[in-house]
Amino acid sequence: MTMTATASAHDHEDDIILSVEDLEVDYPSGRSGYTRAVAGVSFVVSRGETLGIVGESGCGKSTTARAVLQLTRPSRGVVRFEGRDLTTLSHHEMRAVRRKLQVVLQDPISSLNPRRKVRDIVGEGLSIWGIPDAGERVRKAMEVVGLDVDSVGDRLPGEFSGGQCQRISIARALALEPEMLICDEPVSALDVSVQAQIVNLLEDLKAQYGLTMIFVSHDLSVIRVISDRVMVMYLGKVCEIGPVMELFDNPRHPYTKTLLDALPVPDPDIELDSVPQTGEVPSVIAPPSGCRFRTRCPHAATLCEDVEPQPTETSEGHVVSCHFPLA
Repeated sequence: MTMTATASAHDHEDDIILSVEDLEVDYPSGRSGYTRAVAGVSFVVSRGETLGIVGESGCGKSTTARAVLQLTRPSRGVVRFEGRDLTTLSHHEMRAVRRKLQVVLQDPISSLNPRRKVRDIVGEGLSIWGIPDAGERVRKAMEVVGLDVDSVGDRLPGEFSGGQCQRISIARALALEPEMLICDEPVSALDVSVQAQIVNLLEDLKAQYGLTMIFVSHDLSVIRVISDRVMVMYLGKVCEIGPVMELFDNPRHPYTKTLLDALPVPDPDIELDSVPQTGEVPSVIAPPSGCRFRTRCPHAATLCEDVEPQPTETSEGHVVSCHFPLA
């Protein structure tokens, strides 16, 4: 059964909070050309779930997240949040939507104003919108991320560790009580032990507030812990989308299997049975014809060179774009 990646059998229209259809993002390249960083990406996010987006550096995952937020305006496609197409909104209209659609960025230290006190950083959005009881909401937001406003509220970001700064960033996002939280590599700049603390915090907040999340990461171990579903990207395209445990236990796309086989296993007696990749990583400026992964895929055939694979549902909620999906 062939289908678009925007829908799957488990989704119900009333539950969908975000729908992305045929998203494309172009960047100027050279004197008169362009680079298509995101090329026809489609997916949905249901209310209350966490969609993990994973792939190598340069695959377009962060650009996709920025395009959802309209921080990078899409060249084409539809981004529908709670029924509204964000690509048609004016700057002023989009500002109002961002109260419900907040972001946590990769570098927690540089994303905070070094000259402002922590309480002012967390309450900035509340001040902009003139929301009453801002002080109490700042206190609550900081408490839920494990910070005491009375003891740290008047300090500057430079006095905190990376993990504490990320907690401040999360508190700033939560203060506006958003419907969706987009996390763009929120733990990649942190130590492993601190990563675990932030991931556990996000899981607790998701349960406490009923948050919907998009979690962008190159770290499959983190994606496996925090996600309900996973979307795998390669050179601006979606390779595979599926429930997290099914995708990890039964990857259907050769690229997904390659990523999973590269994960370190703490057992020297385990024999690796993966087939090594061939060829070099192609350029996103001039991607291969047909299937973009074909130049590195051990299963590639002439069909893969001539025809681009379309999203096909191989099992309930599990969609793969491959002419020869793995068994």
